[in-house]
Amino acid sequence: MDNITYNDFEKVDIRIGTVTKAEVPEWSHWVMRIIIDFGPEIGEKKCFSGIMKFFKPEDLLGKQFPFVVNLESRKIGPDKEFSEVMMIMAVPKEDEETPTVLFQLPEKVPNGTKVR
Repeated sequence: MDNITYNDFEKVDIRIGTVTKAEVPEWSHWVMRIIIDFGPEIGEKKCFSGIMKFFKPEDLLGKQFPFVVNLESRKIGPDKEFSEVMMIMAVPKEDEETPTVLFQLPEKVPNGTKVR
């Protein structure tokens, strides 16, 4: 593992957003397309996440999760859609069988709330 500087870490913008839509693209068997509301400052953003093996789209709807919102967009899938943010989750084991753990807040906060 490479160390980063404190200044590098300060560049990472982690915000809380509410999932407003989650679906499985017709071309996928493992990736979910998620639309997240980050409030008026940031607006809605799209994320693709390979969590379909362990979660259904309805498991995410209306729930809040942390996302990195200032990553460079990345093209995903045959339609080359942009994934604009990255969902933060715990990965207990780097294999295909151990479920990821999604971070959920004990109480609701305004969309776009910063994580420090």
